[in-house]
Amino acid sequence: MKKFLLILLSLLLLTKTSYANIKVDFQDGIYHAVLTGDKIKKQIEFVSSANLITNKEAHNKSNSRFTINTGFFDPKTQKTVSYIVNEYQTIEDPIFNSDLMLNPSLRKNLKLILNRSEFRVLDCDSKLSYEIAPHNSKVDFLCSIKTSAQGGPLLLPNLRLEEEFFIAKDNEGNIIRESASVLHKTARTLIGIKSLKGGEQELHIFIVTNEHPMDIYEARELCASFKLDSAMAFDGGSSTSLNYKNINLTSVQDNGDTGRALKSFMIIRKK
Repeated sequence: MKKFLLILLSLLLLTKTSYANIKVDFQDGIYHAVLTGDKIKKQIEFVSSANLITNKEAHNKSNSRFTINTGFFDPKTQKTVSYIVNEYQTIEDPIFNSDLMLNPSLRKNLKLILNRSEFRVLDCDSKLSYEIAPHNSKVDFLCSIKTSAQGGPLLLPNLRLEEEFFIAKDNEGNIIRESASVLHKTARTLIGIKSLKGGEQELHIFIVTNEHPMDIYEARELCASFKLDSAMAFDGGSSTSLNYKNINLTSVQDNGDTGRALKSFMIIRKK
């Protein structure tokens, strides 16, 4: 009996430790996840699916303990609009999206679209770190991108709505185009980095639900209120999704209660 209790206690302690680096709170319609420690950096991956699948399907298929939606995509063609990298290889590239590349109204601004912000896990001589940067920005010497997902717009330190072609203005300064409902209140998927003493980093993820929809300026203020050094948005609105433990959040029910079918995801593997 004593031996059985010791085994049970060991299992409980192991379970607690394995989830200790993910803390999720829910308040006022917003899920706030804080990811800490170096171990979890090894477990983060950005993955995609050839055919669109729901966040829950990706969560189960990847044996993930935490899954959110990430990059933009075209639901009609099922082609990506965002770069996705995993295990040092580009697995989704928008230049192969013919509808994007040949669209007359977008071709003039392709450089802006293709250079939108992305969240990266960097491998710098076997030490992992987080970074948010424009897609075309180079990494430091001896560093490489282990995994990443593009989205946008950048929220912190500065908004880049025009620079990433989320809004366009005419010669008089009037807004004539808006993408990703940045000026409207909607659900949001946000990710940001906070620097700690000793060079450590915290990863913050906000899932802004339809209970408390935000425009992009409110989303920026939310990230700033937690004193994040850098932050950006992923695809939001009806794509906003979260699976973690007993949380199965979908922003729209396209297929029963399973949520919208999506292209790419951030997962945290059970390792």
